[in-house]
Amino acid sequence: MTTTAIPTGEKRATAPTTKRRTRRERQGAAWVFLSPWVLGACVLTLLPMAVSLYLSFTDYNLFDPPHWVGLRNYTQMFTEDPRYWRSVTTTLMYVVIAVPLQLALALVVALALKSMKRGKAFYRSAFYAPSLLGASMSIALVWRAVFNDGGTVDNLFGTGGWVNKPGWALLAVALLTVWQFGAPMVIFLAGLQQIPAELYEAAAVDGAGTWRQFLSVTVPMLSPVLFFNLVLQTIQAFQVFTPAFAVSAGKGGPADSTLVYTMYLYDRGFVASHMGYASAMAWVLLLVIGVVTAVLFRTSRSWVFYASEGDR
Repeated sequence: MTTTAIPTGEKRATAPTTKRRTRRERQGAAWVFLSPWVLGACVLTLLPMAVSLYLSFTDYNLFDPPHWVGLRNYTQMFTEDPRYWRSVTTTLMYVVIAVPLQLALALVVALALKSMKRGKAFYRSAFYAPSLLGASMSIALVWRAVFNDGGTVDNLFGTGGWVNKPGWALLAVALLTVWQFGAPMVIFLAGLQQIPAELYEAAAVDGAGTWRQFLSVTVPMLSPVLFFNLVLQTIQAFQVFTPAFAVSAGKGGPADSTLVYTMYLYDRGFVASHMGYASAMAWVLLLVIGVVTAVLFRTSRSWVFYASEGDR
């Protein structure tokens, strides 16, 4: 029986070819599994975004073909529409009120849950439940009834219906968002559980009390989680719609005090049938959220502490 030896040169030549073939097969399998997501992203996200960008430069009423008007929608938005600027002011006020209150309440409850010995799982689920229910229209309508004339708040405090007072209506909307603190609370709780107990023991040995331990240990070690929640909740706050729509009965009242940006966008696009103008508003909102997010990331270098990278 004779065996034919394969020259060494052929072995070396076929090895890279085999590796390339294996790499291509793996890449092909990866694209097969990714294809549903890629197709969905293109058809349901990228394509509508491109169409929306085009419509923002047109006069389009949902029924007739779009008519190109260039930058007219943008110039009208910034120079000729006072109600647009009221929606911007209302949204900024809402973000400033709702986001800090929600994060503060979420952190307080997370600290309380962390120190609990029994029933932690039950209370964690109970506090998280409003985050699952609060975005629904039914809960928002119940919230409107609570803060309306003759509602629970009026009966308890005699302050009248908040939703009918321009100075209080936006606060009622913000409190509905604050009530949905479950999601950031769970994230805070996970972050608190990752802080080494040795840090608190060392701080106690140095004579630090509870408040000093919170400022010198908890806040720095929790700053990445705090930053994550801040970015996430800020982005969501700029896009608030359902609470304001339900509390104001879809009108943004009283006196446009709850006319947030997305509600005015809805009004321009689907009530007044100015879809080109609404598309321009949507792109301005996207740019503003991008700028605010970039600013948050930029400023985070001075207060977010990453243990693996040392003091930033």
